[in-house]
Amino acid sequence: MSAPLPMPATVRRPSRLLTQNREMRQIGVWNWSLPAWAGRLPDGRTYNTCPSAGVCAQACYARHGTYTWPVVRAKHQANLMFVLDDLAGWETAMVAELGAAKFRGAWIRIHDSGDFFSDAYVEAWMRICRACSDTNFYAYSKEVEKFRRLVEPNPPSNFLWVFSYGGTQDAALNPAADRVADVFPNEAAVAAAGWASQEASDLLAVLGPRLVGVPANRIPAYLKRLAGRRFSEWQAEIDAERNARRDRRLLRLVVDNTRHDSPRTAAEGTQTDQSQAA
Repeated sequence: MSAPLPMPATVRRPSRLLTQNREMRQIGVWNWSLPAWAGRLPDGRTYNTCPSAGVCAQACYARHGTYTWPVVRAKHQANLMFVLDDLAGWETAMVAELGAAKFRGAWIRIHDSGDFFSDAYVEAWMRICRACSDTNFYAYSKEVEKFRRLVEPNPPSNFLWVFSYGGTQDAALNPAADRVADVFPNEAAVAAAGWASQEASDLLAVLGPRLVGVPANRIPAYLKRLAGRRFSEWQAEIDAERNARRDRRLLRLVVDNTRHDSPRTAAEGTQTDQSQAA
């Protein structure tokens, strides 16, 4: 993530940090959103809010449709700039907003796009959760290593999370112990695998059974890329291909090093043999 720059005079802090779309309003959930994956801010800085994204970046619902509308993109970028330029101020503003009566007993989904992109940002959210104990928080995340270090040892009691497949840290997940979510081609594929769907309510991702199936969004181009696979299967294929390429490179290095070792010349060999014979 690029270093903070002075904030242009034309950029204003978001007046509201939490929003609701129609689907989340039906289940009483509020959203906090960042821009999805990687891009460039209006001031020229580049960012990556999903540093552990894998195949999910190729079929991300938050890179399609309303998320790409200029007004929506500008809102999400303004949220990110607030975090990058004034993390302490953003934390204070979030706690103040959550103090409103409507958030008591409510649920906040941290990131309907974006992820926990830095240690400092994770720690800020954990402080917010503890400061707002009357509110419930949940998140999907691919930042397994950060959560192992910063969240799992002492999580806030009002914060729940589910690790989602399709990232570069999939190999660190243990479906026998971790709550995990996987994107499936459709609802039938979720049922066939014996996983529990969150289609009826996104809250089932953290309140329902531990193995969470997410039916893929019906975006034709993304379904074509998914090609009937789960995100975990798609990512495993990519990882296997990457590992095979790495092994081939290592093998070539070993062979090249062997070839470049200076063998004894015939004369050296003859001298050595004669010396030993004497």
